[in-house]
Amino acid sequence: MAETEDDATKRPYRNKGGPHGLGDPDDRSLRKVETEVCIPKKMREIARQEKCVPEVDAFTRCCKDTGLAMVVKCRKENTALWDCLGYWYKDEEFKKRCTEEFLAERSEFRRTGLTKKQRDAQAREAMG
Repeated sequence: MAETEDDATKRPYRNKGGPHGLGDPDDRSLRKVETEVCIPKKMREIARQEKCVPEVDAFTRCCKDTGLAMVVKCRKENTALWDCLGYWYKDEEFKKRCTEEFLAERSEFRRTGLTKKQRDAQAREAMG
């Protein structure tokens, strides 16, 4: 069913307002896409970089060493990696930490109009 103009004007927009029209920086409510996509993505990234480093390294090394046969030959390393990621994905404290980091980054984006990547690039330019 198509949305009418009246429906669109009645719907509350959380992503309006704020200094750059990107939403209220202090709003801590989460949209469905943030809870189902953005935060799990952040959890995977952090788990790969911090929590499952040995498993990532073993899987990467196996894939480089075996080439196209990796699908068959790296099953053990792949299973170990997914077991590790699955463990952290179910950890409520870890999920809470990732959610807080996501909210802080989103708040800073709404406050400055710059993504984390853009802010990091500016910081590097200022230093060098």
